[in-house]
Amino acid sequence: MNAALENVSVVDLTRRFWSSLAAALLGDFGASVVKVEGADDEAGCLLDESGGGEDAAWNYRYDLANRNKLSLSLDFNSGEGRAVLRRLVEKSDVLISDRDPAELEGLGLDRDWMKAANPSLIYTRATGFGPEGPDSGLPAIDELAAARAGMMPILGQPGQPPVYPGHGQMYATVMLAFATVTALFHRDKSGEGQEVNASLLGGNMYGASLDLQAFLAIGGERFLHPVSRLDAGNPMSGVLYPASDGLWITLTMPDTDRWWPALAEIVGLDAGDPRFDSHDKRCGEGRLELLQLLDEAFRKHPSSYWREVFAERQMSADVIEDYNYPANDDSARDNRYLLDLVDPSLGPLSMLGFPIFMTGTPARLSRTAPRKGQHSAQVLRDIAGYGETEIAAMEQAGVLR
Repeated sequence: MNAALENVSVVDLTRRFWSSLAAALLGDFGASVVKVEGADDEAGCLLDESGGGEDAAWNYRYDLANRNKLSLSLDFNSGEGRAVLRRLVEKSDVLISDRDPAELEGLGLDRDWMKAANPSLIYTRATGFGPEGPDSGLPAIDELAAARAGMMPILGQPGQPPVYPGHGQMYATVMLAFATVTALFHRDKSGEGQEVNASLLGGNMYGASLDLQAFLAIGGERFLHPVSRLDAGNPMSGVLYPASDGLWITLTMPDTDRWWPALAEIVGLDAGDPRFDSHDKRCGEGRLELLQLLDEAFRKHPSSYWREVFAERQMSADVIEDYNYPANDDSARDNRYLLDLVDPSLGPLSMLGFPIFMTGTPARLSRTAPRKGQHSAQVLRDIAGYGETEIAAMEQAGVLR
């Protein structure tokens, strides 16, 4: 079975999780991705990450971000090491990097050289705040981009601190991969390479696109401040209600006329109650009273009870789960959103799989994340075109690390 990105060669000069994961997505669909690290780069290190795991036996972030890659380790301080890198870029389809352009220039990879040496190259840049404007040189750290994207102040309940969502970098990850594939599609038609860019600011703004676009269109204070769950305009849509076991119920029933009879029945209310017998009453004069009654009703039973009731009635509602649910969900495994692996040293492991399903050219886990420099000789021979004598001399001279 062919791979969608078969015969696409990628040089990966990333050091951050989100941009490195974008290169892994290309590898998932068959691209030959070479992770190139300098001798001074700490093996297994991803910059500016938070969330624990540093003391874990399994470096799961590194393994997720670097699966389906080959590893080449070079001494960038030597002229020969930089020459090897330049030769690899000359022979590749894509260079993806989150390094500052000045750093790339120090490695011999300035824009003018790349355009002259490989006119069909797709140069994919991962940045914090985009390639243009006064903030283009700021560091690519997701918390900083999220702080400027507008969503953090409205995620919590009123009176609570802003909430860092953490998802903006994942949007940016997919944008990096999408931009690369789109540029490759254009190149296949025109022969032209180009520079493409995706940023953390763009990713965070895209994650907030529903509210942000509404603010751009309408404006107004209501988009700038958090809204209490009990201040919702429709008690049957977008409101969270606590179950007796501490989990929460979400209702998504904007068309209350359609759903009201069934909802009234399961929570023990009279569908013909004159306080709530029209959409206007449920969302107007009777709104606060209905919110209170629904809040009391959902507290009477655990979330498992409500899930079963919702499923039986095919209602537009569900339980808000924690990570235990997707980690043990059959659908997640059947669709390969989760993969079960066996590591020779660590035993059985679960890893995030592939968020895209394709029938003809599916994503595959061809190899787990490599050790630093594991494939140096193979890459120089099979991709860069060096001979065995040249490779042996570079190993002897310490160019390969």
